[in-house]
Amino acid sequence: MAGETVITVIGNLTADPELRFTPAGAAVASFTIASTPRTFDKQSNEWKDGDTLFLRCSVWREAAENVAETLTKGMRVVAQGRLSSRSYETKEGEKRNVTELEVDEIGPSLKYASAKVTRTARGNGEGSANRGGSSGGGFGGTPTNGSWTPDAGGNAGAWGAPAGSTAGGWGTGAPADGAPF
Repeated sequence: MAGETVITVIGNLTADPELRFTPAGAAVASFTIASTPRTFDKQSNEWKDGDTLFLRCSVWREAAENVAETLTKGMRVVAQGRLSSRSYETKEGEKRNVTELEVDEIGPSLKYASAKVTRTARGNGEGSANRGGSSGGGFGGTPTNGSWTPDAGGNAGAWGAPAGSTAGGWGTGAPADGAPF
């Protein structure tokens, strides 16, 4: 829905994401993020942990499969999405209300870690349409068939294009004398 409040949560996964499929075949990954605020106490000259928020999250379709393949228990993640509330009845007949984060974007936090990103081939799911620019996919017309790696000879520039190429029209390359301007 338009106009919903979007929030960002940073925390650690309490368990590996659980991947399930609906009867219609849509993938959904469920997981919990534990987020603990920290404040610096000037009197004791040390950091103090606040109360931990345990937020149940779900992500759908291709992103759900990517989450299940990539993220594991204990990883620090950054998740952005919309809060939703729903009610259900337990097997014992008790009525329950839960608030969950419907995740739009999620990834590992790079504050204390590093990551290697591998692009996945897009399916026919949501967001698979070409949104302008080159029809070659990727940045500068580079095919989107996997991760960005230099060629075997090590002759690649900073963005995976052969050194000295214009990478699909971005700039005109350096002059022959090597001057950068």
